[in-house]
Amino acid sequence: MSLNSISVRPMAEGDLDAVAMLDHRLAGQSRHGFYVKRLAAASLAPNAFLGLVAEMDGRLVGFVSAHVLDGEFGGTDPAAVLDAIGIAPDLRGRGVARALMAAFEAEARRRGIRQIQSEVDWTDHGLVRFFADAGFGLAPQVVLECATATEL
Repeated sequence: MSLNSISVRPMAEGDLDAVAMLDHRLAGQSRHGFYVKRLAAASLAPNAFLGLVAEMDGRLVGFVSAHVLDGEFGGTDPAAVLDAIGIAPDLRGRGVARALMAAFEAEARRRGIRQIQSEVDWTDHGLVRFFADAGFGLAPQVVLECATATEL
């Protein structure tokens, strides 16, 4: 897919370092191990994951990564859980995220996935606005969490 010289394609093993580096730049910490595990798992079960990258002039400028749940939490249809997205800061506002999300949604539909879910820190107003502009809304579920005991 191409939009204003932006090309979007499936994430490949050779994208690992560029994706991890961009994510590190954005998150302020390295999650290289996460991407190593994600790409390894995707190579073993490609239908359980969906990852795309965006390029401009041969440079990786964005990525989106999701895993596919099938019937979790009482659902009956598969859902894509978008768990990582990143756009090069110098290219924000140039259509990279829109191109990635359009390709992501098209691939999800092609696979029979009718719902995309994600989580966002509600104080990250820019990301909340991005997801709202992309058609996301509040889900009827409440996310619950519980810390595990550090000592026995």
